Amino acid sequence: MASFEELQRLQKIYNYKNPLVRVQNLATVQVKEHQLPIVGITIGTEDRTKPTFGLFAGVHGLEKIGTHVALHFIEVLLEQLEWDKELQDRFKKSRLVAIPMINPAGVFLNRRSNANGVDIMRNAPVEAVGDSPFLLSGHRYSNWLPWFRGDSSQMEIETQTIIQFVKNEMFQSEFGFSLDVHSGFGVKDRLWYPYAKSSEPFPLIKEALKFKAHIDKSFPHHVYAIEPQALSYTTHGDVWDYLFDMHYEQNKNEKIYLPWCLEMGSWIWVKKNPMQLFSALGPFNPIQPHRYKRIMRRHFVLLDFFMRSTLNYKNWN
Repeated sequence: MASFEELQRLQKIYNYKNPLVRVQNLATVQVKEHQLPIVGITIGTEDRTKPTFGLFAGVHGLEKIGTHVALHFIEVLLEQLEWDKELQDRFKKSRLVAIPMINPAGVFLNRRSNANGVDIMRNAPVEAVGDSPFLLSGHRYSNWLPWFRGDSSQMEIETQTIIQFVKNEMFQSEFGFSLDVHSGFGVKDRLWYPYAKSSEPFPLIKEALKFKAHIDKSFPHHVYAIEPQALSYTTHGDVWDYLFDMHYEQNKNEKIYLPWCLEMGSWIWVKKNPMQLFSALGPFNPIQPHRYKRIMRRHFVLLDFFMRSTLNYKNWN
């Protein structure tokens, strides 16, 4: 098996022993002579109806900082579970579920797409409504071009794995938020809520705006622009739109599942250090060590806020 930093950190989590923590290989992807696992993590009660926070990253292999943010959060939680009785009690009545590296082939190969040249976030059977940006919104011309959607008749193994994991681990929950961590767009950190496929309001817009107000009130000096993704651009094939629509059709307002996306504004890193442009990873990751540490600190607070808000949804929703 190939060995690289993100996989090594996942393997350490795999070997962690705690009755509240369960780790499994959900699928494997082939990259040359290597088989790379897609690893799923659950922390907390085995009662899937309890409030559940889903944490996802590594959809685009070049955006390694997203996987690092997710891994850092999980690693700190596991360390705190050893001694924090309040945290142990919290997880006896709630759940964290995660896939920190959805696209291990892309992370290993330093490319946006998976090993087949498919952009996983353009791969679900969802069509954008209205005008969408050429190529960027997803296309089926060639896997030599970025944002390739893949074969319309079958989703990629990574896409199928996300969908099945979320259905298994989140759809039964009385209340669930998920957060998918990305980088590479703009100079602001953005918190996006659905839709990516349409600028029309999605069915749970009131709940999204209520959570925005909750963040603004409880976390008043935050740095995030909280808005629908379609305000920036619309895309085909968004897997979170697909999962939201599936869950909403099954549950209407009986259960809440709301997917969010954290889009870290990486252009500011390039502006401060233009030499990053000469690295394939540079436009998507903070190369300087002090900026990397700042990103770990900044977004840990956000992820913790999401998790606690999910557990305590009745008190603010």
